[in-house]
Amino acid sequence: MLIRLLRLHLRPYRTWLAAVVVLQLVGVVAMLYLPSLNADIIDDGIAAGDTGFIVRTGTIMLGVSVLQILSSVAAVWFGARTAMGFGRDVRAAVFHQVGGFSAREVQQFGAPSLITRSTNDVQQVQMLVLMACTIAVSSPILMVGGVVMALREDVGLGWILAVVVPALFVSVGFVVSRMVPSFRLMQTRIDEVNRVLREQITGIRVVRAFVREPYERERFATANAELTDVSVRAGRWMATMFPLVMLVVNVASVSVLWFGAQRVDSGQMQVGALTAFLSYLMQILMSVMMATFLLMQVPRSAVCGDRIMAVLDTDSSVAPPTDPVPADPARRGWLDLDGVVFSYPGAESPVLCDVSFSARPGQTVALIGSTGSGKSTLVNLVPRLFDVTDGTVAVGGTDVRRLDQDVLWDQLGLVPQKAYLFTGTIASNLRHGKPGATDDELWAALRTAQATDFVASLTQGLEAPVAQGGTNFSGGQRQRLAIARALVRRPDIYLFDDSFSALDLATDARLRAALRPTTRDATVVIVAQRVSTIIDADLILVIEGGRVVGRGTHDELLSTCETYRQIVTSQQAVEVAA
Repeated sequence: MLIRLLRLHLRPYRTWLAAVVVLQLVGVVAMLYLPSLNADIIDDGIAAGDTGFIVRTGTIMLGVSVLQILSSVAAVWFGARTAMGFGRDVRAAVFHQVGGFSAREVQQFGAPSLITRSTNDVQQVQMLVLMACTIAVSSPILMVGGVVMALREDVGLGWILAVVVPALFVSVGFVVSRMVPSFRLMQTRIDEVNRVLREQITGIRVVRAFVREPYERERFATANAELTDVSVRAGRWMATMFPLVMLVVNVASVSVLWFGAQRVDSGQMQVGALTAFLSYLMQILMSVMMATFLLMQVPRSAVCGDRIMAVLDTDSSVAPPTDPVPADPARRGWLDLDGVVFSYPGAESPVLCDVSFSARPGQTVALIGSTGSGKSTLVNLVPRLFDVTDGTVAVGGTDVRRLDQDVLWDQLGLVPQKAYLFTGTIASNLRHGKPGATDDELWAALRTAQATDFVASLTQGLEAPVAQGGTNFSGGQRQRLAIARALVRRPDIYLFDDSFSALDLATDARLRAALRPTTRDATVVIVAQRVSTIIDADLILVIEGGRVVGRGTHDELLSTCETYRQIVTSQQAVEVAA
């Protein structure tokens, strides 16, 4: 998965990667050349007392060092640009993919996990790319070149390389193999911590209302401790890596000095050659050590790459049409459901079964029923937040699965059950419905939504700030702003999913009265719990257990539908008791 992710998103940076390889190659060759020059100064310059040779060779060493430094700096610059661009592209790809998910896929992954995959996981893979650009190219070249140059200085000590290098690889490989499961579990634990934090921050008022702070602290402490445990376990393996490498390096250095000194004493090797051999050994082991840091990052990045690709490889259950059909202008505002059935994957029974109705511009269709009867699910099928399992949902006379999604959504104005506002201002939230709306249009929508009074009372009016989720407004205010957002859009079909539940009866009545002239040329679908909200609807569907058990006007249902009579009677009893 990680390899495929890198291959897909590093393609635009092939030129920069090629520059990194070339620059790293130049830098490594220069680095390999320096110990040999140093050996020449010791053996041919100092030993012979040739000052001119020392100066000439020293000047060459200085030039080679400058070349090596410049090449390394340029390689790091190109590598950093590549890694940052890669991270930007992957985050954009994940965001775009999640934006196309239906509610089913979002629920499958969970919002906290999707956030972690878009941020922390991408950052880990991005770090791997950066390290690869600076280490993965130079380390193999430095290792192989170091072996060749060391053997060029003295073959007799080559057996030390034959022992040390494999030993280093085996020990590092053993540690890395133990780190992979810990890193995989660590990312899962990070998801859990994010989930708990998200729930506690979002539901802080509920937590305080029920005095559940001690329980929530304990719940977070448990998630935090589990993350700490697995992090410590992975950290212990990481901590053994560096001492293990240093042990091998020090043993190798002592071996070279011990056996090399014997060869110098016997006249089989010169002092400069011994110095160069030791320098090459250090370069070889340092390249292995640098590769070790890269290998320490690989397991975690591999886990993160798998999680990112899991998102990118998941196709939305609501796929855009391959051959979209254009909308019929003569049928704008038509809404038809025919034999609609909807089931969640693996569910024993469908949420909706054989639901049919038709609505035309100027008509209001209302859905009422007990909690969990499938009303909101039915409304969510119209904008294709889900796709029907069987049957047809048609907008403008065309199956929504055959309409281009932008064309479909352009005809709809959805006010969800939970009114959600975005961080910004009241004006910016209302303009989600129509980006080019004027202030006059915004105030007109607010008047219809019965929100003018509280918006006008704010010091900044339309430019008053809105916190994330609209938490600085009451539930009723959020609902009215969400309704105004849909009204600004002026769609052909309005979908009100229990959008009046937080309003008092007087405000509800005023809002419905103001809506009639605004929506007289549009089709209106209302999901409601209160009978008073839908009493004037042209068609009321009573839904029970996912089935339509009654249809008609208010008066017709009172005489023909027992379920509706029970709903009306129960609400009247509550009003009398109040």
